[in-house]
Amino acid sequence: MAIIGPMSLADLLPRAWPAGRLPGGPGGLRGPASGVILLPRHLSLPGMRECDVSDDRARRAAYGLLLAQGSRSDIARFVNGGLLRRDWPLIRGTMSPWLRRACERRLGLAAGDQPAGDPPGRQPARRPRGSRE
Repeated sequence: MAIIGPMSLADLLPRAWPAGRLPGGPGGLRGPASGVILLPRHLSLPGMRECDVSDDRARRAAYGLLLAQGSRSDIARFVNGGLLRRDWPLIRGTMSPWLRRACERRLGLAAGDQPAGDPPGRQPARRPRGSRE
């Protein structure tokens, strides 16, 4: 009678895999702050290799893809640390919890950062109950 049953490699990957793929810190993210990046073929859908870094939605999608599936050199080459920090509050919700924690720990991203343009601690204005504007 075995006390511990067989374990698949997939059960081990969430703990060991992301940290080794991520650069050692935010200084390792050398991606451009403007312009167009050409993603590697193994990370892009046909016809969708180019990403304009100034397009917020396209950049967030590319950064999420790179963090989830890119190699260490892909992440370091294409992800800009300042832009990632600014976009992190929106990107983090699309990632698995273990990858999100690894990125926050390894890249120094704060779990509670506010999206760009929102002052910290500011709540959206609420209408009084029963108000019809």
